[in-house]
Amino acid sequence: MAFTQGPLPIRLRLTQGLGAMAFGVKDNGFSFFLLIFYNQVLGMDAGLVGLALMLALVFDAVLDPLIGYFSDRTYTRWGRRLPWLYIAPWPLAIMWILLWSPPGGEAPSFFGLLGIAVGVRVLLSACEVPQVSLLPEITSDYDERTTLFRYRYLMGWGGGILMMVLAYTVFMRGPDGILEPEGYVGFGIAGAAIMALSVVGSALGLHKLVAHPPAKRPPPFRWRDAFAEIKEAFSEKAFLIFAAGAMAAYISQGTTFSISNYLNVFVWQLDQVEIPGLPIRLTGLTAYPLVLFLSAVLMFIVVSPLHRRFGKAYTAAGGALAAFVLAFIPYMLFLLGAWPQVGTLNSTMLFYLFLVFANASGIVSMISASSMVAEIIELFEERTGERAEGKFYAGNWLVQKCATGAGIFISGQIIALAQMPAKAKAGEVGMDVLSPMILLYAGVSLILAVIAAYWLARFPITRESHEARLALLDDAARADAEGEVLPP
Repeated sequence: MAFTQGPLPIRLRLTQGLGAMAFGVKDNGFSFFLLIFYNQVLGMDAGLVGLALMLALVFDAVLDPLIGYFSDRTYTRWGRRLPWLYIAPWPLAIMWILLWSPPGGEAPSFFGLLGIAVGVRVLLSACEVPQVSLLPEITSDYDERTTLFRYRYLMGWGGGILMMVLAYTVFMRGPDGILEPEGYVGFGIAGAAIMALSVVGSALGLHKLVAHPPAKRPPPFRWRDAFAEIKEAFSEKAFLIFAAGAMAAYISQGTTFSISNYLNVFVWQLDQVEIPGLPIRLTGLTAYPLVLFLSAVLMFIVVSPLHRRFGKAYTAAGGALAAFVLAFIPYMLFLLGAWPQVGTLNSTMLFYLFLVFANASGIVSMISASSMVAEIIELFEERTGERAEGKFYAGNWLVQKCATGAGIFISGQIIALAQMPAKAKAGEVGMDVLSPMILLYAGVSLILAVIAAYWLARFPITRESHEARLALLDDAARADAEGEVLPP
């Protein structure tokens, strides 16, 4: 039985979502800033940086099944998940600071970057896997699960965007902007504080609800079973279909996030534009996080009505296709010479108009796909009689991290193939570099959007089948409690 029944109070939604700020801070740092920091600021080769980040993600993804397996088998008076959420954030904060303040202020070796990145990734997983595994335990309602994911995505995007605002307006507001090396020290310290406080704060807020021993003592830990469980997760047909679509969507997201600062600075020249009529100085680049937050708010408003109207599968598929089309109209017009002069207010405002709806569509697709995992858990329970939230969310993170790492790797290769010069300046990069960079990025994104839409649309669990399954599981639970025997 879930911890709650019926509609969830706002306080609970906010508390559960709060912990996602740590993931947002990490995602923002890795996806938007880390490649350009190590490549353009510290001078490391973009291809090597992309390779190191991809390998770190793959290594982390391989360890995620162990974290999910340990989390499912943690048996304390505070339950299965809370001990992880109280311990893991503190070493995570230390590793995050080290990532942005490498010893000596110089670029580490390839293996040095790989080691730090792996440490951050694994410790973040020790927070995120147990935290997300709580979600299907809190409620079994189809729509309330979507609501909890809405709040998690909104808070996650809020954490990432807060770091972006701080980067552009506080830590990197000097003449060199995001190429200012000293600003990344404060950026790392602020991010570490937000990570630790958000995870621990969420755990404290949920403590009264979830801090009790599990209903059943889990079986003992066995090393040989740890990866066998993730194999069992991938034996579920519904999970395989989800994973195929999510893999493509996550690769696309990783590629988009990691290449966006290159596009914003060198194609759209957002840092060259000042937005008039405001009491504070705001450039096109410092307004960028505000536009992203507006798209997250738009997602928050529309995703539940879309799920009620079309279901999670078709909403996820449609969002993936809409995100690609809306995102690449500006680039197509730019290459055709039909776009306003870049570096002007007209160009920036028009680009942001497309970006709001494209990014909102992309988030709708991702939140719809993530919410599908909760329904797979009851499908597995119906077949095996076992609750295994950690197993399936570890599988989800394995897919996401391998795919996001692939996306960052692809961005690094696109930048290298386009022959982007090191420590380049906005307005000084020619079309001989920008055109191949845009075309390679567009081609990869189109292929990924089609693959994601095809598989996500085929997800077999509907609202009706989920609710029928819950009714059967409830009947079985009551019969077990009363000593009855139900027919198969």
